[in-house]
Formats: sequence, structure tokens, C-alpha cells
Amino acid sequence: MAEAIFIVLRKLFMEAKAAAFGDADFVMPFSAIGLETFAVEPVREKVAEIAHELVKGDYGLIVVSENIAKIAGTIFEEAQKTSGTCILTVPFTTKSDGFATAGLGRAIKLATGIDILAND
Repeated sequence: MAEAIFIVLRKLFMEAKAAAFGDADFVMPFSAIGLETFAVEPVREKVAEIAHELVKGDYGLIVVSENIAKIAGTIFEEAQKTSGTCILTVPFTTKSDGFATAGLGRAIKLATGIDILAND
């Protein structure tokens, strides 16, 4: 799975700017594959400032840690509705509370019409 993610990231990176946004431990591996990195502590004002910069920065892909995505929520939600930016939320350094999984489920439903998380 991780290999597939890095192949997709590498392809996107060749065609558009890509960034990783989260704490220092989260962004470090993405720096190794050439993404621009934005390390931040989970402080609402700083997260919002950088999130606004990223969505205005003409990025094709923004990989963001789950804990930071929750703080920047509405900023990224609006960007995904109005731009071609793909914002990928990934659980990493903190225990996942399902925020990233729910976001992935919404993206898959939007793309395919299938709710993979439905409990039917």
C-alpha cells in the first residue's frame, strides 16, 4: 500500500507542485521524495495561516496529517470544492480518530458513487 501511495505521489509531483503539511516527524519522509514540506505545531492560527498559503500556492497535491487537517478543516474543504487541488489526509503521528478514513470515504464516493464505509 505504501509503495502505491509513493508511486502516485511521484507521478503527481512530476506534473504539479506537491506539499506535505504536518508536524516535523510527519513531513520528513515526504521531503526525501522531493515534496515541499511545511512543518507546524497544532496551533490553530499558524495552521490556518499555512493552510491558506498552500491552497493559494497552485499545488496539485497537499498531503496533510490527520491532526492538522482537523484544525484546517473548512479551509481545505472549500479548496477541494473550488480548485483542482487534491488534499490527502493521512493518519500518522497520533492515534487516528477516523477523520482521515471518513475523508477518503467521501472522496471515493464522489469519484465512484459508492459509499465504501456504509454499514449495510
